[in-house]
Amino acid sequence: MAGMRPTLAAEQAARAQGFELIAGVDEAGRGCLAGPVVAAAVVLPLAEPGPIARLAAVQDSKLLTAARRQALLAEIEATAVAIGVGVAPSWEIDRHGIVPATRRAMLRAVCALEPAARFLLIDYVRLPESLLPQRAIVKGDRDCLSIAAASIVAKVVRDGWMSMLDRAYPGYGFAAHKGYLTGAHQRALAELGPCPIHRRSFAPLRYLAPPPVHT
Repeated sequence: MAGMRPTLAAEQAARAQGFELIAGVDEAGRGCLAGPVVAAAVVLPLAEPGPIARLAAVQDSKLLTAARRQALLAEIEATAVAIGVGVAPSWEIDRHGIVPATRRAMLRAVCALEPAARFLLIDYVRLPESLLPQRAIVKGDRDCLSIAAASIVAKVVRDGWMSMLDRAYPGYGFAAHKGYLTGAHQRALAELGPCPIHRRSFAPLRYLAPPPVHT
């Protein structure tokens, strides 16, 4: 619904059950044709209303401009109790599939938290590999503040990496489209073929030949 902002309802429900250090978990890049899937986990200071007020503008990263995400990342970093980031590269996506690779990235993000989380709020999926109590929330990045914050962290980190990978693999336009299937990306694939960070298991790439090796 337009105008809705994420709240702390899910976090407060977990606190009412006796849990502290509640992490919101989300990913970025799941639907791309190239690059890693990046997950983030964010623990907010739920007992401190002052710092939380700094995050009033936080919402699902997909609803924000790149400049706004960057500005909000600074607020999240200044406010959060802990932030963890996890990555699953394209080869891991090809080997295990996108859903298992996404769960691996999320688990790595949770394991990177210091202090460690005691409860997980996860956008859409569950993490059966984690022994932590958890709740999967459909559209959690829209409704849950911790997950929305994690969505921003994951998106900004991944976009930064795709801009660096654009320099490593020029010609594909990764800095612009971040690995998603756009017209420019399709044209580059037709001309150059896939590069090492493309997800060869994804249908549009499965039958394309790699770029030629010039000697």
